[in-house]
Amino acid sequence: MCGIVGGVAERNIVPILEEGLRRLEYRGYDSSGIALLDANGTIQRVRAMGKIRNLSQKISEQSTPFSGQIGIAHTRWATHGVPAEKNAHPHICNNQVAVVHNGIIENYADLKKLQLEQGYRFTSETDTEVVAHCIHAHLQQTGDLLTAVSDAIKTFKGAYAIGVIANSEPNTLVVARKGSPLVIGVGIGEHFIASDVSALLPVTQNFIFLEEGDVAKITRESVAIFDADGRVVERPIKVSTLSAHSVDLGEHRHYMHKEIFEQPQAVTDTLEGRISQEHVLVSAFGFQAEEVFKTIQQVQILACGTSFHAGLVARYWFEDIIGLPCQVEVASEYRYRNPVLLDKTLFLTISQSGETADTLAALQQVKQARAGKAISTLTICNVPESSLTRESDLTFLTHAGPEIGVASTKAFTTQLVGLALLMTAIGKVKGSLTERREKIIVKGLQKLPGLIKSALEHEDQIAQIAKTFADKDSAIFLGRGTMYPIAMEGALKLKEISYIHAEAYPAGELKHGPLALIDDLIPVVAIAPKDDLLEKLKSNLQEVKARGGQMIVFEDEASDISSEVDFQVVKATTNVGRITAPITFNIPLQLLSYHVALIKGTDVDQPRNLAKSVTVE
Repeated sequence: MCGIVGGVAERNIVPILEEGLRRLEYRGYDSSGIALLDANGTIQRVRAMGKIRNLSQKISEQSTPFSGQIGIAHTRWATHGVPAEKNAHPHICNNQVAVVHNGIIENYADLKKLQLEQGYRFTSETDTEVVAHCIHAHLQQTGDLLTAVSDAIKTFKGAYAIGVIANSEPNTLVVARKGSPLVIGVGIGEHFIASDVSALLPVTQNFIFLEEGDVAKITRESVAIFDADGRVVERPIKVSTLSAHSVDLGEHRHYMHKEIFEQPQAVTDTLEGRISQEHVLVSAFGFQAEEVFKTIQQVQILACGTSFHAGLVARYWFEDIIGLPCQVEVASEYRYRNPVLLDKTLFLTISQSGETADTLAALQQVKQARAGKAISTLTICNVPESSLTRESDLTFLTHAGPEIGVASTKAFTTQLVGLALLMTAIGKVKGSLTERREKIIVKGLQKLPGLIKSALEHEDQIAQIAKTFADKDSAIFLGRGTMYPIAMEGALKLKEISYIHAEAYPAGELKHGPLALIDDLIPVVAIAPKDDLLEKLKSNLQEVKARGGQMIVFEDEASDISSEVDFQVVKATTNVGRITAPITFNIPLQLLSYHVALIKGTDVDQPRNLAKSVTVE
């Protein structure tokens, strides 16, 4: 959601800003823009609707050179104000201050009313314009940009990451963050800012991660950081292990396709150093993990979207395999229902980005309310130094690598791997999992990369089946046990990137309503592993067939479901267990949604109205 890039250098900053914006396209956006100070200290700005290439085209068409050594840039995903060039960032006040902003200023209406009374003129419908005017007003009073920004943010309610330049200080870039991520890239004689490190990998691998409430003054030569109380603080410089080429498409047509096929390696990387030949290493969750796991009596999982589905799968594992009570809830609901916090609970948050606003807010709420109780927090996340990892007592990084496609694939798969490791580690520590059972789980996890590779080999058959959806507007997904949340994830993927309405149901619930929807116009996708519920699932499928439904079944080779007219079967895998089955069966559902989207002609990597990181409520 919305992306920020900026910098101050001894060279023309525009190519760096453009490349940074391109690398932030995955976050989702409808417009983009760049503002800079030219050689005369004048603020220049170019904004455009649509793709970054439209912005680049407008820059190339400028009648005067569009260049400068200090600038800020932005990709906008509309919140306040419709997608329109007038609402695109950066926003400028009186040709003196330019601002880019991620987040939402909740009290913008009150600030706007005051600023109108002060004589400020508004040219957009956004909440961000009040930020520019507020900083300008304080700058008029103080004459110092850092002080002006520090004073202005005290009047803001909500979430923000902002970057500010002013023609009164042509060598200074001031930034601030609260509730939205922002990093500083450290170069040689130059410094940069961005929403995440991927935007800046071509120019640096050294990063400072600003913490909640930080304000920073950035010049070519130095970075000065102040905490929420205005005290000078030092934040460590972290060296990123990512490379500038890790986000290239390579031979793939879309990032989603590339990331689907990266999953065998992503699983291998996630397991590396976390298991031995026969055991899960409890220390993979932190040096305090063993002590924490001994005392917990239940697990509470908080997540959103795809991560929520991963949590639903894990609930089956926690309760079925190690007998530990587990609740799973959407973070945006949990934080507003005044929940009762039980003693000796492990609060587990799951997020690809580590910046999901509702999940982060729910975690902060738990931390504030846990006084006097033995409550610990753990996050499973793909991004080191993200807000969730910094806020949690324990952390498990999934090592999925950069995920650019908005529809999560390898992040989800590695989250499930992390959850399986967590369940095993807790069971091991609490003595509810035998050493023999632990060995079986570890051997199963070691087979996963190969099982995923085998599932990917069915792509051509799945691409043919996808043609079934060419003229369809709805679909139903069915599963039982752990396959129900996998069906939910499959339905979500289809909705996200093909815009087909899709719903998932437990197969046993067909008679409680969904059967009314079955006809020859609605494809029904079912997941059929070889497990204790297979025979019941087969009966459910016959109920669909008897009503003229078009069945697509992804099965274990041993499930023995035959293909026939209107009953297409993909033998997606074989010899999978309770943990490896949901992870493996998820793969063909990802491929199905991808190929349906190709047929529908949608924007696979950047589906309409969606963003990669939901950093506002």
